[in-house]
Amino acid sequence: MGDRILHALDLALEQKHLEVAEHLAQALEAALTRFGGAGAVDHRDFTEAMALAFERLEALRREEHMMKP
Repeated sequence: MGDRILHALDLALEQKHLEVAEHLAQALEAALTRFGGAGAVDHRDFTEAMALAFERLEALRREEHMMKP
C-alpha cells in the first residue's frame, strides 16, 4: 500500500497541490507505522524515494509560505 500512496504523493507534489500532499504524507507515515505489543519490530524500510518525497513536500511548504502575503 505504501508504494501506491508514495506514487500519489509524488503526483500531488508535481501538481503543487499542498493540501493533498499533506494528507498523503500522513497516510504514508501511517502505512509505514506498525503498532504491536512489547518488543514488536517494524521491518518496513524508509526508502530513498520516500525521503525525497518528504524533502519535496517540505520545499513545497516553504514555497507556499513565501507566496502568502
